Amino acid sequence: MPKVQAHQPLVSVIIPAYNHQRFIGAAVDSVLQQTLSDLELIVIDDGSTDNTAEIVKGYSDSRLTYFHQENKDAYNTINRGLSLAKGQYVAILNSDDVYTLNRLEQLQKECEERKAECIFTDVIPISDIGLEYCDPNFGWNIWHLKNRTWYFTCRDIYAAFLKGNFMVTTSNLFMTAQAMRTVGKFSALRYLHDYDYIFRLMLAFPDGVHYLDEEKLLYYRIHSGNTLGEAAITGRQQDQDLIKKYMMAKLPEQYGKYILAGAERLVELGQELHEVKKILEPQRTQGVRPAFKEFVKNLETWIAKKSR
Repeated sequence: MPKVQAHQPLVSVIIPAYNHQRFIGAAVDSVLQQTLSDLELIVIDDGSTDNTAEIVKGYSDSRLTYFHQENKDAYNTINRGLSLAKGQYVAILNSDDVYTLNRLEQLQKECEERKAECIFTDVIPISDIGLEYCDPNFGWNIWHLKNRTWYFTCRDIYAAFLKGNFMVTTSNLFMTAQAMRTVGKFSALRYLHDYDYIFRLMLAFPDGVHYLDEEKLLYYRIHSGNTLGEAAITGRQQDQDLIKKYMMAKLPEQYGKYILAGAERLVELGQELHEVKKILEPQRTQGVRPAFKEFVKNLETWIAKKSR
């Protein structure tokens, strides 16, 4: 008898889940209720110790498949999901984020029309109870506006990413299966595996990565359970390494040493200037500290979120 061909879904969505019993239901619902129904949802439970498993297993939708593993960190969990994906397109959704219900349909159409390999959108920051952070003075909003403003100024997507990760999160990735196979696995970076991946996509497909800057099709959750901790240091160290690596990747080899030396000296001068101002203008410098502390307080949940 001839073999029955398994149906290839149009889109595969991968949810890496870890101890998000409060949020996993909303994430799963936002996928299964999409206006694009031809999809598969792959949930990889990365060793959760709460009720994440029970919640996901409570769904009876045949499009959902659940897998459990010992804790291996986010990038390994996503990589396992990529290896299981059968769709023509691949998307990722962190277990505390939420899609708008038309996201997959709209992005699939955009990919077709633009002949794109990867598309991402703007995002809507929300709290742990789903309230939108609308205050323009909220630290995360200040950070994100700075990155978007630079993108609109230069209109060069690669240069804009060197300035900051305005894709924001792995949840924002929507790509073709061909792009996924070409770029390969996520790197073993605990905090910035998404940032590294988008650079690799842009290098592999110089004209194939697009930003829908006017569309907000993802709710990005910033919740109070996160703390700043070591991520503030490790994340920035990884950030330095990535910027250096992908800045050099765009430069002719003969110019690299000059750019690298100059860039490192500019950083040193900034640090020296800060120290001099602390000595010569102590009152003025101290006056800046409360505002900086408030910025850090608002921003800390975003930085630490990547450590789960």
